[in-house]
Amino acid sequence: GPGPAGADTVSAPAQGGGSAVIDMENMDDTSGSSFEDMGEMHQRMKEEEEEEAEGEAGAGEEEDGEFLGMKGLRGQLGRQVADQMWQVGKRQASRAFSLYANIDILRPYFDVEPVQVRARLLESMIPVKMINFPQKIAGELYGPLMLVFTLVAILLHGMKTSDTIIREGTLMGTAIGTCFGYWLGVSSFMYFLAYLCNAQITMVQMLSLLGYGLFGHCITLLVTYNIHFHSLFYIFWLVVGGLSTLRMVAVLVSRTVGHTQRLILCGTLAALHMLFLLYLHFAYHKVVEGILDTLEGPNMPPFQRVARDIPVVSNAVLNTTAKAVALTL
Repeated sequence: GPGPAGADTVSAPAQGGGSAVIDMENMDDTSGSSFEDMGEMHQRMKEEEEEEAEGEAGAGEEEDGEFLGMKGLRGQLGRQVADQMWQVGKRQASRAFSLYANIDILRPYFDVEPVQVRARLLESMIPVKMINFPQKIAGELYGPLMLVFTLVAILLHGMKTSDTIIREGTLMGTAIGTCFGYWLGVSSFMYFLAYLCNAQITMVQMLSLLGYGLFGHCITLLVTYNIHFHSLFYIFWLVVGGLSTLRMVAVLVSRTVGHTQRLILCGTLAALHMLFLLYLHFAYHKVVEGILDTLEGPNMPPFQRVARDIPVVSNAVLNTTAKAVALTL
């Protein structure tokens, strides 16, 4: 029993020693091979470091290229946006100044039959009686525009038939400026006043209402420019001009709520409309003559020096003054 155990005990270290010797030999072999492997690993690490350095340099160059590419892309996008904005602005400008586009916009305001225009001219002289509900206003501008041009022609006719001397120029511009200035200016002012007074009316309706209201002015001026009687003018001014003004006032009253608002709006319109007719009959010619005198100068001979006799009193005053000055010196 103990013998084998001891043998086992002795043999075990022997086996262990043998194994140790074998391991040492193996370790010596592996140590040499590991040394070579370390050299190779060191070489590989150097190569990897060089490759990483080259890779970083290449990445940096790629990043720079990408950055430059982004800058170039942004520049291209900026140019494209600028070109697109230019094209859009050019298209809008051409649309705004294109005659055909404007015709399509204005066509509904001038699409009217001559029979309708004649009926509206007659209605402009008949005041409405029903003011409890809003009266209808024609939303077209053909009739008012033609009435404004007719008023321009009547003013030119009145200037030619009167004693006004036309010198080096035409009165067309003055007449057009006066008539269109009144029509557009008073319509804009009344529309603003109607907005403040809470009247239910649009700008186109105001232009149409005031334009048709000029029909009475055209009749009055056409008659009184050919028949020069002040009494006849006052009759036409009260009857014809008054009827057209009452028509506009009645329409505005039907579209305005509140007594104060009605009084302000209708009183202003009636005063402006009737005073404009008085201005065209009495003061327009004189104003135009004054404008012509200002722009062209009156027809007067050139300035000449004329010898004048000095009175005796003036001689005595001059002599006394001269003596006083001599004594002072």
